[in-house]
Amino acid sequence: MSYLLLTLLLLPLAGSLLVFAWKNSASKFLALGIALAEMFLTFYMLSGFDFKPTVDGVLQNEINYPWSNFIKSNLHFGIDGMTMLFLLLTNILSALIILSSFNEKPGYRNTFYGLILLMQFGLIGVFTAYDGLLFYIFWEITLIPIWLIAGIWGQENKKIQFTTKFFVYTFVGSLFMLVGLIYVYTHSASFALTDLYNADLNASQQTVVFWFIFFAFAVKLPIFPFHSWQPDTYTYSPTQGSMLLSGIMLKMAVYGLLRYLLPITPVPVLGISGQIVMVLAIIGVVHGALIAVIQNDSKRLVAYSSLSHVGLMTAGIMASAILTVKGNLFIEGAEGALVQAFAHGINVVGLFYACDILYKRFKTRDIRKMGGLARVAPKFAVLFMVILLGSIALPLTNGFVGEFILIKSIFDYSTIAAVIAGTTMIFSSVYLFRFYGKAMFGEGDESILSSVGDLTDVEFSVMASLVVFVILLGVFPQPIIEMVGSSLKFIFTSMMN
Repeated sequence: MSYLLLTLLLLPLAGSLLVFAWKNSASKFLALGIALAEMFLTFYMLSGFDFKPTVDGVLQNEINYPWSNFIKSNLHFGIDGMTMLFLLLTNILSALIILSSFNEKPGYRNTFYGLILLMQFGLIGVFTAYDGLLFYIFWEITLIPIWLIAGIWGQENKKIQFTTKFFVYTFVGSLFMLVGLIYVYTHSASFALTDLYNADLNASQQTVVFWFIFFAFAVKLPIFPFHSWQPDTYTYSPTQGSMLLSGIMLKMAVYGLLRYLLPITPVPVLGISGQIVMVLAIIGVVHGALIAVIQNDSKRLVAYSSLSHVGLMTAGIMASAILTVKGNLFIEGAEGALVQAFAHGINVVGLFYACDILYKRFKTRDIRKMGGLARVAPKFAVLFMVILLGSIALPLTNGFVGEFILIKSIFDYSTIAAVIAGTTMIFSSVYLFRFYGKAMFGEGDESILSSVGDLTDVEFSVMASLVVFVILLGVFPQPIIEMVGSSLKFIFTSMMN
């Protein structure tokens, strides 16, 4: 048994219970300490991680303990390259998200921080579970804290409407996934991931399972047309809720597509099902970008920007899957999607935090009512610009490598699809530079500008930390590509067998 992984999994759960009981202002420091301990433990595990294991699905830091012989399910956890990537993203961002709230005074603060740690526990479980039933249980665990965070601390006059829509969409999607996993289980030896891969399903059965499981992932990403819950939820949730949803939670679906859906149901990928998903992903890329161009609400603009970017990730994954099932192992699209998933998590958290900083200065999210902040907040102007450049995939920023690989991979699948998907690079420059220009330049209201200052210590710490990752991963992306390579080769080789 790996006690390191067990500690990584259980520390945020124990921490959340402790924070729930810690009913004073010190709860935020306790929550941050636990999140930082998780982050440092993850880096310690990374230091001993074998980046190039044999391509046979071997897990590192493995835990495998039978917990139900009746339903043939094990407490099976482990880490491979793809899991390590998402653990890093989860635990880096969780610490920064908690720190970002230190200038706030949320009501019931111990409950607020306890829910963030509980969600961190659920996310780690999703990314480390190697049993289908266990994966589903942790998938559902993540829904509860984010629903409460959005519902309790969201915008007062919108919270019932958007939290109800969010809960219905995600809960129904999860039930579809459960039905799909149970059906696969009835045709396999157990809920173990390798047994699910080897389930005895014919083409029509795989197609039914494909759509049942895909629906849950399509809602969580989200993919057009299952996205109508997303703009409102991202916009009216508290800033930390928006960060959790966009920075980490949607990556569960990227992970699920690769770890569960495609290896279990490879046959439909080559048929009409795969083509439909590719078309929906490309539509989402353009749809999200076009709507972002005309947005004046800063958070809603970032929400639609995220919709466009996840559409591109999905298209890259499907391009890899389709080309692989045709008979040639092709992991580049999936590699690009994972590099971009990590970059997107960093960038979108930075953008939502920038929206929060702007709201505190101007008391509005309407970018038409902003202006001139660069004159009085030069530190913020520089850091915001770096994060923005990462989001539009400027070379030597974290967004460039993943987006370049994605577009190239989609070209290998279809030139027309790549040309359409590639418009996201143009549109993202349009709406993000428009956002930046409106907020940072222009005349501005002198009565407002004279009373606001540059970044506080907390704001600078969060923004500067994110900028470090934007630059570091833009200059040195190869470690991530090497980290996920063997995982993807195993997954896509499984699809060919």
